[in-house]
Amino acid sequence: MEESKDNQELVDVDASASLPLSSAPQWKHDVFLSFRGVILARGSEKVQQWRDALAKVADFSGWHTPKYNTERELVDAIEEFVCSKVLPAEIDSTGDFQEFEATRHAMDKVFKALEDDQVTVVGVYGMGGVGKTTIVKQVGAQARKTVLFDLVIMAVVSQNPDLWKIQGTFADLLGLKVVEETEIGRARRLKEKIMKGTRILIILDDVWKGIEFSSIGIPSHNELLGCKSKVLLTTRSLIVCHSMDSHANIPLNILSEEDSWSLFVKKARKSFDEPPNFYHVARTVARKCAGLPVALIAVARALRDEGLDEWKVAARRLKASQPVNLEDEGHVFECIKLSYDYLKSDDSKSCFLLCCLFPEDYDIPIEYLLMYGIGKGMFEDSPMQEARATMCLVVKALKYSSLLLDAEDDECVRMHDVIRDMAISISSSEDGQRFMGKVGFELKKGYSALSLMKGKICKLPQELVCPNLQILLLQNNIHLNEIAQSFFSRQKELRVLDLSHTSISLLPQSISFLTNLQALYLDYCWNITDISILGKLNKLEILSMRTYGLKELSREIGQLTNLRMLDVSTMYCDEVTIPSQVISKLHRLEELYMQRVFWDWGNKVEGEGEETNIGFDEIIGLSYLSILKVCISDDCIPKSVEFEPNWVYFDISIFSGRCRWEADLDFEYGHNCRSLNLQETDTTIGTLPDWFINVVVKNTEWLIYKNCKGLSNILVEYDHGRLHELKVLFIIGRSKNLKELMNAVTCVPDKPVFENLEELHLECLDDMKELCVGELPHGSLCNLKLLSVSKCCNLGNVLLPSKLLQRLPNLEELFCDFDKGDKCNIKYVFGCKGFKLEQTKLREMELCNLGSVIRSICNGPAPHGMFQNLKSLVIVDCHLRGSLFTFDVAQAQCLLQLEDLIVSHCPFLERVIEARREIVNNKKTILPKLKNLCLEHLPILYKGSATIDFECPSLENLHIIDCPHLSFPTSAASDYFHSKNQVLLNGHHLPCSKWEIRRYVAVS
Repeated sequence: MEESKDNQELVDVDASASLPLSSAPQWKHDVFLSFRGVILARGSEKVQQWRDALAKVADFSGWHTPKYNTERELVDAIEEFVCSKVLPAEIDSTGDFQEFEATRHAMDKVFKALEDDQVTVVGVYGMGGVGKTTIVKQVGAQARKTVLFDLVIMAVVSQNPDLWKIQGTFADLLGLKVVEETEIGRARRLKEKIMKGTRILIILDDVWKGIEFSSIGIPSHNELLGCKSKVLLTTRSLIVCHSMDSHANIPLNILSEEDSWSLFVKKARKSFDEPPNFYHVARTVARKCAGLPVALIAVARALRDEGLDEWKVAARRLKASQPVNLEDEGHVFECIKLSYDYLKSDDSKSCFLLCCLFPEDYDIPIEYLLMYGIGKGMFEDSPMQEARATMCLVVKALKYSSLLLDAEDDECVRMHDVIRDMAISISSSEDGQRFMGKVGFELKKGYSALSLMKGKICKLPQELVCPNLQILLLQNNIHLNEIAQSFFSRQKELRVLDLSHTSISLLPQSISFLTNLQALYLDYCWNITDISILGKLNKLEILSMRTYGLKELSREIGQLTNLRMLDVSTMYCDEVTIPSQVISKLHRLEELYMQRVFWDWGNKVEGEGEETNIGFDEIIGLSYLSILKVCISDDCIPKSVEFEPNWVYFDISIFSGRCRWEADLDFEYGHNCRSLNLQETDTTIGTLPDWFINVVVKNTEWLIYKNCKGLSNILVEYDHGRLHELKVLFIIGRSKNLKELMNAVTCVPDKPVFENLEELHLECLDDMKELCVGELPHGSLCNLKLLSVSKCCNLGNVLLPSKLLQRLPNLEELFCDFDKGDKCNIKYVFGCKGFKLEQTKLREMELCNLGSVIRSICNGPAPHGMFQNLKSLVIVDCHLRGSLFTFDVAQAQCLLQLEDLIVSHCPFLERVIEARREIVNNKKTILPKLKNLCLEHLPILYKGSATIDFECPSLENLHIIDCPHLSFPTSAASDYFHSKNQVLLNGHHLPCSKWEIRRYVAVS
């Protein structure tokens, strides 16, 4: 950034994430840090125990445990193995893929090249928006399905390659734990992993210039030949293919006129039969899109609801922009510009242009769009919640117009690189909308927005001369530790400033000149210790300081009387002083986030004379507050209030004052949540004040009890709290008085209870013996979809007795697991004696570590409707006797929907389907949809049986380990199970993450 002193132009810089995390998922990083610490802290006498455990795990994977000389080597081996099993989802084909002549021709050539043993690098090139990414995703999905490759991994390279991000993406997809701190070290680890023998298709998407494979960690040509892996890349330029030493270069041409018309009609959802001449006008419009899918889709959706007159206008406009040649992308921009112009609202257009402030191929958080938009002046006079709802509608409209795309995270969106280029072009041409520029050119005073997020900036100029600037994004520049005192002196029009994830320690004095600033972000600015200067920003509406280094919230914050959103949450349970009479002055505050940051409500500040911390009554007195997220001690909740607050959404954690450091505040929710968390406290709903029950409890949708000793009967809690809106309930840990979850004898309900509950999670309730005593009124639990019971080792004979089971007509998912070695008293999962059932909705069931007491899934003949919707069944370490399913269930065609079946460590299981003498002509049960079958460590399965007793015509993946009476040649797997597919037997990787995770549960 030194060049900025010469008044050179600034531009957005590619970013991989908005948080400074490693490329590996954070949960994986945290788990293994803890795992490593626990193991390495143990004495050397534990080494053999871990060796034994690793040997057992290794046995599942078909490799032998080497001899480890040190604990560290052992831990590294366990860690890498577990990482390799818990994989994210592989590439899926695009759901809306439509094959045309051009795509079919290109795909055929790609597959021919991939099947050539001498070809290691394949390039697909074509114009922006022609569909290169779509086609390689489809190729990857089909290559995996046909077992051409064992694994397909994909990363986006983009115009500004981020090696760290690319390496991290590949490491995650390979299940590789990368600890190296240099790109060279990470590349070496990736190369070692790729060369281990698994056939891998490596897709590099959107390559703009030649990049050395070795810098990423991809093996050389000869090394790829040796490990039978290949690289498939996409680019706009044939020259890039040559620079990457591609052996087969395949053009993806534009669509033919007829194929273009077919796609256009599909997206426009019109027949164009009436009125007369409509067909010819529409054909003209489609023809002007020049065979590019991105343009065809955008224009078709833009004009979908318009009449003939508007179509004629569009045809004339597109005709006037006819390009000189097809390589000129100006016509593509004009097509997409037309789609932009047909957006119905200015908010939609502003939101669209805000998206180009984010780097290429970036997951754009919708919440950021909202906050930046409010700061820029969108949604004026609208309350925050109304603005948030409007933004969701705006984003939906932009997706509908194909100007934005879905991201993997539902709270984010993405923008096609061609459309992003067009958005930048529009912003540069519209009055007052000049967005960004490029480093190396003159900085023009007309710019209204600059984005330099994650730009590896170490130093800024002494002064920024850009008087029309409204948005400045500098986040994720972790080496930026200083801003010149005069930097903001000429930026009086600035409305949005983001300095998150920088290392600055002092806010410059010139920030006080930002008198029009509406939104300020200082998230993760650890080094800032004084924010008193912010008191001069009297127009500020949004202030976010998540996870900061402050020890006290400055009193000057109370001067920000226009503030509507304040976020001072932290990731850690830090003690921060918040003086009284500060937040209470923020009369316009609508949203307040104080999670994990503050505990001493109303207590005297140590060493400060008579000064006290903020009291909870000050929060209650904020009349505009609609969202509140706080942690509070049970003794700090006022017994009564003069006026009840109007909190529309809330996330409130209540704990005992003496146990605040034990509180485990791991639950995170979105903005529109209504959650109550009771942790490490004797408090129950019945002991909470009436006003709190009226405002919070009766509107609660998520309720969590953790180590609540006062809990004795959840029906009493329901009655006191009027929990009619409750959707999710967690009860975890020490609750010694909770013998029965629901006791309908001591507390007899006269109306349905928990009628809207959808999820029930029970964990580590060692003293609970029954889920329900007595009979619940009809309609109780009628919407329960998920039941999870974990480590509740004293539960009785039947997990779900018939009286309780008949109250669960909508149960879809059942998970029951215990720690290996725990004593479990459950003999049966379902009580079916005398139970009549038309049909259940149960589609997923997992039973793990139920041990030696379990006898069968049902304690009597299972109703035929019990398993008719079952899609996935996982059973691990359960000593089931005889068969998994009865003959009657199988012959009644009750297993027609079953797709995944995993059975492991069931030493007494003899058959999958019960045997009957009356079976005629060796007729087998057919499981028509079963795709994935895993049978592991079943020593007597089919002992004495001639053959397996079921057929799987859709079987794709088969995993059989240590089933001595079930063996056949690998090449005969398809015939053995009568599958129409080529069955992958004991494959190194199976195609879905859920399958991998379940196998990991099994090996654990």
